[in-house]
Amino acid sequence: MEGHVNIREIISEDAESIQNIRQAISEDDTEGNFEKFIEQQIADGSGKLSLVAEIDGNVVGYMISTTLYAGFGVKKSAWIMAIGVHPDQMGQGIGLELANKICEIYKAKGIKEMYSSVLWDSTDVLSFFKKLGFERSDFINLKKTL
Repeated sequence: MEGHVNIREIISEDAESIQNIRQAISEDDTEGNFEKFIEQQIADGSGKLSLVAEIDGNVVGYMISTTLYAGFGVKKSAWIMAIGVHPDQMGQGIGLELANKICEIYKAKGIKEMYSSVLWDSTDVLSFFKKLGFERSDFINLKKTL
């Protein structure tokens, strides 16, 4: 690893770096206005927690999450909505640092459960979440094509 990893809360200026990471991970990931999405995350901070990982002042990873206070029989819980680490820095524990920090923050806020959704064939992402101690939940994902 080049330098010290700094984990901090996301700011609007991080949107371009996050979009670049998303495109480096998948060329198909060019849709979406991440700048607007990041601004919404920051502006409506109630229950939302998003972090970035920096090395030498450059954003190399991110984790975007939110809190749900009720729904479908689940008490107050945290949900990881998106995570990414630039391919050049993958395998160095940056994603684990982001996840551990976000878990630490939510635990301090009294949240006892965290969820995320993963495509069934994304074995690398599934492996990552298993390292963090995630297990299958009681949810079944439902989808309707519009």
